[in-house]
Amino acid sequence: MFSSTRMTGNQCSLLYGPLEELQELAFIERPIRRSLKTAEEIDQLTVDEDLNDIERAVYLLSVGQEVQRVSVISNLPSLVRQNPAETFRRVVPKVREVLNVAGAEIQLAAAASFLTILQDDIILIHTHTFSILKTVLLHLNHRDSVVSNAWLETLLSAINALPKETIKQEVLNPLLYQSQLSHSLPARLASCRILGKVACKFDTHLVKKELLPLARSLCQDVELEVRACMCRQLESFARATGVDHTRIELLPELVELARDEESSVRLAAFDTIINLMEMINADDRLHVVVPMVMSACEVSSQADEAVVASLSFQFGKVCSGLAGSLLDEEKGRLLQRFKVLCIAGLQIEGNQTDLNEAMLIRCNCCYNLPAMIVFADPAHFLSELYPSFSSLCCDPQVRVRRSAAASFHQVVKLLGINAHLVHKELLALLQDEALEVLDALMNHLEETLEAVLSRGENLVLDNKFPEVLSALLQVEQKVGGSLRWRLHEKLLQHYSCLARLLPGEVLHQHFSPRIFTILTTNKVLPVQKEAARTFCTFLRYNRKHEQRQEMMERLIQELAQGRSYWNRLRFLDVCETASEIFSRKYFNKYFLIAALELVQDPVVNVRYKLCQLLPRFRSSLRLPADKQLLQQLNFCVQKILSREKDKDVVATIRKTVLELDKLDLAEPFHKRQERDLLDQKKEKEENLLLEMEQLECQQTEGKLNSEKHMERKRRDSKTSLSTIKSISVSSSGATLSSSGKEMRKAKLSRSRSLSSQPTKSKPTNSDRPVKVKDFSSMSGPGRSSMSLSKDEPLRTAHFSTTTQSTSSMPVLIHSNTTSLLERTSILDHRASSLDQRDHRASTLDHRICKMEHRNNMMEQITGTMDQRDLRTATIDKRDQRTSTLDQRDHRTSTLDQHSKTLERGCAIKDTQSRKLLMNRKSNSVQSGRD
Repeated sequence: MFSSTRMTGNQCSLLYGPLEELQELAFIERPIRRSLKTAEEIDQLTVDEDLNDIERAVYLLSVGQEVQRVSVISNLPSLVRQNPAETFRRVVPKVREVLNVAGAEIQLAAAASFLTILQDDIILIHTHTFSILKTVLLHLNHRDSVVSNAWLETLLSAINALPKETIKQEVLNPLLYQSQLSHSLPARLASCRILGKVACKFDTHLVKKELLPLARSLCQDVELEVRACMCRQLESFARATGVDHTRIELLPELVELARDEESSVRLAAFDTIINLMEMINADDRLHVVVPMVMSACEVSSQADEAVVASLSFQFGKVCSGLAGSLLDEEKGRLLQRFKVLCIAGLQIEGNQTDLNEAMLIRCNCCYNLPAMIVFADPAHFLSELYPSFSSLCCDPQVRVRRSAAASFHQVVKLLGINAHLVHKELLALLQDEALEVLDALMNHLEETLEAVLSRGENLVLDNKFPEVLSALLQVEQKVGGSLRWRLHEKLLQHYSCLARLLPGEVLHQHFSPRIFTILTTNKVLPVQKEAARTFCTFLRYNRKHEQRQEMMERLIQELAQGRSYWNRLRFLDVCETASEIFSRKYFNKYFLIAALELVQDPVVNVRYKLCQLLPRFRSSLRLPADKQLLQQLNFCVQKILSREKDKDVVATIRKTVLELDKLDLAEPFHKRQERDLLDQKKEKEENLLLEMEQLECQQTEGKLNSEKHMERKRRDSKTSLSTIKSISVSSSGATLSSSGKEMRKAKLSRSRSLSSQPTKSKPTNSDRPVKVKDFSSMSGPGRSSMSLSKDEPLRTAHFSTTTQSTSSMPVLIHSNTTSLLERTSILDHRASSLDQRDHRASTLDHRICKMEHRNNMMEQITGTMDQRDLRTATIDKRDQRTSTLDQRDHRTSTLDQHSKTLERGCAIKDTQSRKLLMNRKSNSVQSGRD
């Protein structure tokens, strides 16, 4: 039963072997040092506290250790600012003594301190320049190359701050001596660099007379390093002397150096000539530069990789400078050479050094690719450079793909409307596994997406558009899943540009939920704040009111009213960002009240964060419009002061109360005015977005209505086409023949009706003259005749009914009174019949107008088929219109006469009715008396 618990010998040795070693180590006696410094070292490092800064610096430089001396020399610029006279009198001489025997660390610290002193504007540089320059020039020839280069960089940086006379006396005079062949190689190299630096400080005459002969002698030095260094400094001489002198004196010297036996010298001359391309005229470019470039391209294929790498770095500048001086054949040769450089090292397998040089060449090709697109013309990109660009974007080396991603935004800008040609390469870079490539692409993501996505209006219908969206979402998920939170922050920062580039529906459906998820789940605070800013940006530029309302409700429910205090803290971060993005009006309407409700939060951290944001909330209020919100904020402060028990929150709210009291007084007027102007601009943009939303709704409704109207019009035109044809044919032939007959019938019926009426009539209301006038203003003889002929039987029937009603009058009324009443009733009925006739006539005229309009339309349609018939029809129409106008004038005159007659009859009838009423009253009074 114990067999399972037994261990083998090997297991025992594995278990107890290390334990025995540890026990042996535990018994080893070791001296344990309780402190880092001994008592003697502490005594040496101790300085009297009564010493001032100058005395302490002198003491430490004299007897202190090396670390103390380094500290004093590094603090030398501060001593100069505090007390320059005592520092230069007592401290700087001690520094010189220390530098004579100091090591590299003190030398480097002294070089940096002297450079700061020389570039400082506080001290009087003319007073202490000589003492500083002597120290700098003294250590230029230090035996340590690192120290000598540090002092040389100090001198070169200080030349810009030194006066000309000081440079001429203290720098140029020793320089003439050090440039001789008897001096060391570092001294001559320093002379070359100093000559190139001081050439820009002096006038042209001094440069030509004193500096240029010295530069020529250094260009002919026996050491190739000196020749190459001086060759690179000739660019400063060319810019100091001008174009003419460069062409006469310097260009021949550069051409001679370009033929040097050493490749480094040739490359230096080549680079200098390319940098001076704008100062060389067209003739020299054609006869000097172009042959040199062609020979360099041909020779570089057999040269080492370093030469090819240098040429690849300058290739874009070369082609851009020579674009106007090259023939088509030479352009083709340069493009072909660039294509070869783009695939350098991919077809052959060599050692690691050759692969690194080839990778550097391809990286340089990525750098020069935009310049080569301009050189080859963007219209020929697909045929000339697209294969090279595609190979660089899919290169096996990460550095090359990163270089291609860094220049991708320039490529799509140059392509313009043809940016869709590189769609596959964009997706490849977005889906790259290396985060370095994504990092380089994110630096200019906004410019890239703006060039790619702004190619038209129907982006949603484009087949390539969903692929870009899915790639962007995958990039965010990939970066979010890694530990590169700074890259994730950069990505979210650049994703805010999507609010301007993508449609609102796509943004709301795909990107807003993802950003909100990052806001609520990510644990990195910078990423959360950037997600809050991006979400607020999406919210601000969303044009749909329903979507904005949905996003705000989600913020309130899941963050401000969330169960986790972490989400409530995130809501306060969102409020802090929203106060910067939105206007005061929008922020106070949607964010402020929800934030102030967190004053009752049970978690101390939430209340603490709220107390910190109260001054920001107060600055967003403006009286008297926000009076109620100000009362709520004051109530929130009072509640915290009266109920809060946490000491940190109490201290914060007291500090906040002091800030709130000084808020209106402490802020300067111009800053407040700038903030008000910025807020007005934000509010105008928000109102403009609302107007755009309303305009889009109106446009969509108008489009729907117009489509419905066009569809209805098409149906009506199809159904009425046959009827219009028949009506047009019949009306065109019968109009002239029927117009005369209708006019005769109308006159006959009118004469009969007027002869049957009495000569005097009474108007029933005040609108009747106006109606008669409207009736007289109707046009068309056919219309009036048709209306009168149709109203004739109605009028006779109406008269018969009126006579029957009057015959059944009571017998108590006398006969003469009865006759008068009968006449008045007859006149009233006639007037009402005339009103009805006017209304019917107007309705009929409206219908006839519609028919005439249709006839005219059909006549126009038929007139296009036969132009001769149209001309004759138009002549007939003109005659008909003239006759119609004559008849209309005659009818209007007749109606005017009738209206006058009716008015007279009505006036007479009024007088008769008044007399009748008086007689009736008198008869009734007389009967009462009887």
